[in-house]
Amino acid sequence: MASSSGNDDDLTIPRAAINKMIKETLPNVRVANDARELVVNCCTEFIHLISSEANEICNKSEKKTISPEHVIQALESLGFGSYISEVKEVLQECKTVALKRRKASSRLENLGIPEEELLRQQQELFAKVSEAILVLRRLEELKL
Repeated sequence: MASSSGNDDDLTIPRAAINKMIKETLPNVRVANDARELVVNCCTEFIHLISSEANEICNKSEKKTISPEHVIQALESLGFGSYISEVKEVLQECKTVALKRRKASSRLENLGIPEEELLRQQQELFAKVSEAILVLRRLEELKL
């Protein structure tokens, strides 16, 4: 989790994201700028702590990619076990949203045209292109 300069101090959460979360969580409360900065620093440190522990767990299990299970184990080992049920719920929500996005991005499904009809249209277009190429070749031969 190092930046290109290698300085961990450069890693931070966008303040706009933190401000939005604070406003959503505490809509009727004013929060001083230095308190917002403290929240940013705490969030950054928390993420660094969890990701470092998850990385150690990942390495111990001889894996190269940190998985959600490694993060959950890191939460447990660092004493944040009370967050695990909520983390699992959020993980499931993320998986559901990702699945919906994949389905929504499928062009075949969005068109509402059966695959057989699309294949027929494609073959028809290929035939027209082939015919056009033949016509162009004949025209070139006539010019010679």
